[in-house]
Amino acid sequence: MPTISHILAVMRLEMSTVVGVSMLRLVLAAILGGFIGLERESKHRPAGLRTNLFICLGAAMYTLLSDDLAAEHSGDHTRIAAQIISGIGFIGAGTIIHAGHDLVTGITSAATLFVVASVGMAVGGGLYLTAVFATAIILLSLFLLGRAEEAFSLKIGVSTFEVTGSSAEKIGTEINRILESVHAMAQDVQTADTGRHVRYQFSVEGTRKEHDQVLRALNQSTVLESTIPLGFGT
Repeated sequence: MPTISHILAVMRLEMSTVVGVSMLRLVLAAILGGFIGLERESKHRPAGLRTNLFICLGAAMYTLLSDDLAAEHSGDHTRIAAQIISGIGFIGAGTIIHAGHDLVTGITSAATLFVVASVGMAVGGGLYLTAVFATAIILLSLFLLGRAEEAFSLKIGVSTFEVTGSSAEKIGTEINRILESVHAMAQDVQTADTGRHVRYQFSVEGTRKEHDQVLRALNQSTVLESTIPLGFGT
């Protein structure tokens, strides 16, 4: 019966082979992509934990395949890896959403996917320190710059609100009065008469500070019966 020391010796031997090194690279790529994905997931972005992890892992895998298959069949070592960029561009385009007027959301998520793929390629190519350093820069940029944008109220986003009142006309007039203070206009307006009252849903573009100002004014209004913020998107 094999002992623990024998099993560990066999594992060390396997890990020293090409297969073992490839496995370690894939695991590292999954970990680094997962770290970035967690940050995106915590902010409820369209490309979250699994998306970033899979893209980083896939980029590493394709880089490994590009090298191994080319060595086996005497081909171009960069042929497969070169197609990763165009593939990631296609996925990134799917995260970009036109939210109305001149506001486009999801560009940061698309750019994150693009750079996550480069991290995976670096790991697949054996540039471990470069990949770890790049991951640290990405996380610091997402965290620190995101905090700075919030602190200085720089980022433009869309907030959606739902209010209720006695009539759509009175609600619309009151909302326009409130939005005039932040020089904004109601977008994507939807109304529904429940018999008891009118539900009025609308969206507003602006900074987080402006949206907070609108929410306070809506809550203080004597015309509106209730106000529910439905979310802020950037």
